[in-house]
Amino acid sequence: MAKLAGLNEQQRTAVLHTEGPLLILAGAGSGKTKALTHRIAYLITEKKVPPHNILAVTFTNKAAGEMRERIKKLLEGSMVESADGRTVAKAEPPFVGTFHSLGVRILRRDIAKLGYQSHFAIYDSQDQIALVKTVLAELKLDPKQFNPNMLLGLISQAKNELRTPEQVKSRAHEFIEEVVAKVYALYQQKLKDADAVDFDDLLMLTVQLFEQYPKILQHYRERFHYIHVDEYQDTNHSQYKLVRMLAGDRRNVAVVGDDWQAIYGWRGADVRNILE
Repeated sequence: MAKLAGLNEQQRTAVLHTEGPLLILAGAGSGKTKALTHRIAYLITEKKVPPHNILAVTFTNKAAGEMRERIKKLLEGSMVESADGRTVAKAEPPFVGTFHSLGVRILRRDIAKLGYQSHFAIYDSQDQIALVKTVLAELKLDPKQFNPNMLLGLISQAKNELRTPEQVKSRAHEFIEEVVAKVYALYQQKLKDADAVDFDDLLMLTVQLFEQYPKILQHYRERFHYIHVDEYQDTNHSQYKLVRMLAGDRRNVAVVGDDWQAIYGWRGADVRNILE
């Protein structure tokens, strides 16, 4: 019970609520991430949940690294049984990373089922702009009239909303929407031909993989029994869908966030995820 030391009443309540969905709403500097890290340590040391059955995701590598170190410190001196129950070893932190690093891990293992090579490249922003310019040239579209950065932003928005080129085309009502659909379709095809993905594909393709191959989704549901999300107000639709799919019938999702910070929404962040 040492994992409850130094926590206030609300934090203790959050730590002890281990089964079912949990929403922690609090302002900056109020100790909401502390509640999350103590909850993870409590699950491992008191509830005897194997670390590999726990997942924690946030938005930046820096935040993930800090969370991992805080959990590691809380686990110092603790021992846990191995996955097969035969040996006892020093407790180590579970998987703590960004949504996109989780997507990379999942796709490296099974992306071949979607027609890509497992050693796929991940395009950065410069690669993406260069590819959009190539697409515009092939479609005989003037980059001065159709700004590559603008088009890339609209493609990114569509991917964050899990909309395919076909879906964008079917919903197009204006000329610019038709152009976006054409550019998006050829852009995506050229990515695949190059065995490459962009940042948004790391989530969109993971969701597609889970939708098309239920056995793969079930594998990860059996792997991650407890899911934790920090800065939940910044999640977009693809991230929400990914968390919901992984949670499955267990519904053991603990999310932490500040709805007041959601006004700064980025990369398609949808405040409804935390408010509803």
